[in-house]
Amino acid sequence: MSRTLAPGMGSLPVHSGERAEARGAADAATAPLVQARDLAKTFDVSAPWLNRVLERKPRTLLRAVDGVSFDIQRGQTLALVGESGCGKSTVARLLVGLYEPTRGGLTFDGQDAHAAFKTPEGNKLRRRIQMIFQDPYASLNPRWKVEAIVGEPLKEHRLVTDPAQLKQRVGELLTSVGLSPQDMVKYPHQFSGGQRQRISIARALATEPEFLVCDEPTSALDVSVQAQVLNIMKDLQRKQGLTYLFISHNLAVVRHVSDQVGVMYLGRIVEVAGKHQLFGNPRHPYTRMLLDAIPKMHDIGRARTPVSGEVPNPLNPPSGCTFNPRCPHANERCRVERPALLDIQGTRVACHAVEEGRI
Repeated sequence: MSRTLAPGMGSLPVHSGERAEARGAADAATAPLVQARDLAKTFDVSAPWLNRVLERKPRTLLRAVDGVSFDIQRGQTLALVGESGCGKSTVARLLVGLYEPTRGGLTFDGQDAHAAFKTPEGNKLRRRIQMIFQDPYASLNPRWKVEAIVGEPLKEHRLVTDPAQLKQRVGELLTSVGLSPQDMVKYPHQFSGGQRQRISIARALATEPEFLVCDEPTSALDVSVQAQVLNIMKDLQRKQGLTYLFISHNLAVVRHVSDQVGVMYLGRIVEVAGKHQLFGNPRHPYTRMLLDAIPKMHDIGRARTPVSGEVPNPLNPPSGCTFNPRCPHANERCRVERPALLDIQGTRVACHAVEEGRI
């Protein structure tokens, strides 16, 4: 089947198959690169079986991640923030296949990622997804020289087999992160913390990935070094079109690097919004509490609002909304009913008070 364009617009026929192919290409270009749907991970932290039998205790389960959903567009950065122990690093390990989800799934470029990780073709997907770990002092093998550390992914994925080409490629990767090719003969202990993290970034970039999971990559570094590493990551994102999941507890860093921000609390996302919207008009009480605790230059002399209360025991979380013991707006519904993540005025937020218009 074909049709002819109207006069003055040419006379080439347009076939329905070509239109469908064009629509499919357009949809692929606009679809999120990463889609997490109801991701959950539960760990069995029970005492040994014999102890439980003798003490008559049930199994103990820790719900580290409990139903997390988000999208990340190509070339953009989603930042996950929250207090320690809220499940951010578990989400990172789920995305790169280090953990298998208890529930839910992950779609990468239209493909079921966790199903693909189990197949012989999984290495192709792992090339496209890489991770930068939190501690540059622990994530580099102290017995290996930099050439072996950065070159390992190239050899593992058989991207480079010739020793001379391998050395050249490692030198190019080190140069891309602000180091010298001459550094490849050194050991990790000969570098500062910031330089070690640059080596980690070079290693992650070796397979030319599209998606980088960054688990607090600057938290172990001095403030001045943090800025250098963050600027390198932003430059690499612009040049190579990288997509980032950036995990941090430092809201100033998040404001610098992110496009979207997700706020996590006890294994769940409680708010997701664009960077400017979240920092300018936070909706969830927990997000407001975190932002109120940040020192501000123009508020000299004003008492800061501390983050009140403590995170509940994740082995025995509160019923209903898990934030209700610390929330000034909690009512009976908050204590018994778990809020869903709803789209409210352009912000996805899980809060009964916001849904009901009480705040």
